[in-house]
Amino acid sequence: MNSSRQSGFTLLELLVVMVIIGLLAAYVGPRYFAQIGKSEVKTAKAQIVALEKALDQYRIDTGHFPTTEQGLAALMVRPPNEAKWDGPYLTKTVPDDPWGRPYQYKSPGDHGDIDIISYGKDGRPGGDGEDADLTNW
Repeated sequence: MNSSRQSGFTLLELLVVMVIIGLLAAYVGPRYFAQIGKSEVKTAKAQIVALEKALDQYRIDTGHFPTTEQGLAALMVRPPNEAKWDGPYLTKTVPDDPWGRPYQYKSPGDHGDIDIISYGKDGRPGGDGEDADLTNW
């Protein structure tokens, strides 16, 4: 008995497997990337809270918040003529938001003593979802 049949997959079988993998990727992919977007928003919110706490400690030490011109850099480096500065007030450098842009800081703020803003994924004011502004107010 001589069997000339070769083992392996036919083109049709490979195409069926590729279609199944494509369907799974189409179903799972958007859910996975949505979770990444949610984690970036959560990270930005946590960073804003940490910046607020550091700014509060700065205010306790000096009696005032850093000016808009001094910015968040005043948390790491003593501003000129700031005798009561007892920093640095952060353990690491001032972080950028999760999308790689610096947080906007304003003192006095439009919504309180200080305003801290990330303009979200799109980097522009306004927006919805991941593009929404994240603030401390």
